[in-house]
Amino acid sequence: MRNALVTGAAARLGRAMARELHRDHRVIVHYRRSVAAARGLVDELNGIRPDSAAALHSELAGASDCERLAAEAVDLWGGVDTLVNNASAFHPTPIGDADEKQWDQLIGSNLKAPFFLSQALAETLARDSGCIVNMADIHAERPMPRHTLYCAAKAGLVMLTKSLALELAPRVRVNAIAPGAILWPEQENVDGAARTRILSRIPLARTGDEEDIVRTLRFLVSEAPYISGQVIAVDGGRSLNI
Repeated sequence: MRNALVTGAAARLGRAMARELHRDHRVIVHYRRSVAAARGLVDELNGIRPDSAAALHSELAGASDCERLAAEAVDLWGGVDTLVNNASAFHPTPIGDADEKQWDQLIGSNLKAPFFLSQALAETLARDSGCIVNMADIHAERPMPRHTLYCAAKAGLVMLTKSLALELAPRVRVNAIAPGAILWPEQENVDGAARTRILSRIPLARTGDEEDIVRTLRFLVSEAPYISGQVIAVDGGRSLNI
């Protein structure tokens, strides 16, 4: 049985991806604050197949947190062959108001943690010919107003994806998914006018849904053995017209 670790897996896209991988993996559900949601998901997955899911907590605030989470994940079932770096902070940082704490939150969750977690799991991923999937963003290439730090962090994650794909080859594949308008952000109030404006710039004229992401994840993890170092935009064509 294959073993997957999904960070930020208690809610939203992380939860959907954990459910998808559970079809043929044992799944480690990482969480920071959402302990009840994480345990609920684990109970759900174990109800489908006993002893196939576990929840692990980590702040992912620094290298030592990542190393500890990696060690705990490997100890559970003897290894990890699929790592999904999904945990992410997201909030505006307009110039003039941004501070170092916001820098640490956004760069830490979106870039620092994926690097140190990938590094900590590199040996077990290589042993099992595994893969890493990073959750990037279409705004890694075209910036979003008032979100400079977030966009910079995701741009770094895109380069990290490509760099790791070279450094960890040939035993580990590394790719990224860059979602567009899939789920409206919880942290910001996106009003009707803003949603209409965003939709007007999507060539397919609609938002996507969780299934669009999990199908792409399935492809990268299980159906693309000759693809590495790539970033797949799942955005209805929006990145052509941002």
